[in-house]
Amino acid sequence: MNCRSEVLEVTVEARQVEEAMLALLHTILLHRSTGKFHYKKEGTYSIGTVGTLDIDCDFIDFTFVRVSSEELDRVIRKAVSEFKDALSNSGSDGMGQISLEFYQKKKSRWPFSDECIPWEVWSIKVNVVNLANEQERQICREKVGEKLGEKVINVVEVINRHEYLPKMPTQSEVDNVFDTSLKDVQPYLYKITYQITDSLGTSVSTTMRRLIKDTLAL
Repeated sequence: MNCRSEVLEVTVEARQVEEAMLALLHTILLHRSTGKFHYKKEGTYSIGTVGTLDIDCDFIDFTFVRVSSEELDRVIRKAVSEFKDALSNSGSDGMGQISLEFYQKKKSRWPFSDECIPWEVWSIKVNVVNLANEQERQICREKVGEKLGEKVINVVEVINRHEYLPKMPTQSEVDNVFDTSLKDVQPYLYKITYQITDSLGTSVSTTMRRLIKDTLAL
């Protein structure tokens, strides 16, 4: 199986990191989750509904839609918070990457553990810039909102392609494809990882600064 890999890149100020990551990760998971499966007999099931919520950002002019599951939101927020703290404590110039990997399990014979086979990975590269004043922050608030809107459209376009998804499992195999630990939603099995890098992407941060200066000049 070939694993699909998608890369998104955003430039934000420090206070926007958490909201930008939540917006993108929740957008992806919204399209990679189903309602709970209710099996009647092996091979026959119904699927529950997935509720949604509109979330308004505090530091970005942007509203995103997420699955209404509070359990899922807590898991995502914990991962994003750890990434944000690692980014701010790294002492680097403010660049990192958070990845959302979807995988399925392949049962192995005892005594070996199950094999986890990734089928889709989303990597979000983050550049953090320092802004001089409130006027620049206000412009950044608007520009980041515009960029996030573009990224969300990009995510939806990618997900709507007719590419590989794990086949719907039988009752005995559902835990090999979906995370069944949540009571109100069933995302595909996933894991979130992150890494912090040493230097800022100069071209990206320069582009954002030029964007802000051009707007100030208008």
